Amino acid sequence: MPVSPGIQIIDQTGRQIEIIAPPLRVVSLVPSLTELLCALGLEDLLVGVTRFCTAPAHIRKDKKIVGGTKKVHTNRIFELKPDLILCNKEENTPEMVADLSRICPVHVSDIITLDHLFLLLEQYGTIFRIPDRTAALKKDIQEVRTQHSEAFKARKPRAAYFIWKDPWMLAGGGTFINTMLAEGGFVNIAGNTLRYPMMEDILPDNTEPPELVFLSSEPFPFQEKHKDEVREFFPESKVVLVDGSYFSWYGARLTSAYPYMAALRKRLGLDKRHKKTGL
Repeated sequence: MPVSPGIQIIDQTGRQIEIIAPPLRVVSLVPSLTELLCALGLEDLLVGVTRFCTAPAHIRKDKKIVGGTKKVHTNRIFELKPDLILCNKEENTPEMVADLSRICPVHVSDIITLDHLFLLLEQYGTIFRIPDRTAALKKDIQEVRTQHSEAFKARKPRAAYFIWKDPWMLAGGGTFINTMLAEGGFVNIAGNTLRYPMMEDILPDNTEPPELVFLSSEPFPFQEKHKDEVREFFPESKVVLVDGSYFSWYGARLTSAYPYMAALRKRLGLDKRHKKTGL
């Protein structure tokens, strides 16, 4: 069987890699990318995923678990004989990427804005030879975004988005979460900082408390019991538990992220067309 010619790709961190296209054995070390590949009809190509890859729900039963996002079992990945490994600049470490590059090409994504996501879709269309599928997903995302964009502009409350406690940390600027907060019509009080600042670092610039405090379900699994703790810092704010995947998972999740944010805004009484309801 003839070997397919390699294609040169510059990934989203500027690394040039040569990939035999289309890859036939793929390891995904990023939950949102695992979901994305499955949504693109490429589930059969996946041979390894992380223990955090929870979508689709059956994926961890059907594929080899190779570790987490920060630490993997390199020997397990080697035994799977992949021809492509998918990583992400934020989810995975540079040391991991360097180590795994000795096994096969590693494509690293870096998603902060929607344009970054659309570029990734374009690259995946080339790598997996499915340009029609990736273009269709891009169109679906753009359409659902357009359907909700005007309503989200009606009122833009200031919000704090917590991702961790001990220490208390928020999502700041230069993150996909910050992008999605803006997409949903929320003004991130930590948006002028970079990455994930600690709470004490943003308080001096926020003498006015945020109207909303979001406690994300990931990476720290905030629960009802944590609401009272955060109210010690922002006693006048409305504290809400949110599904973090709709703010941080790029890819196929975005087609349901906009409806999720619309429902959240309705529940919070931000849509003038609906009567304000309790939480």
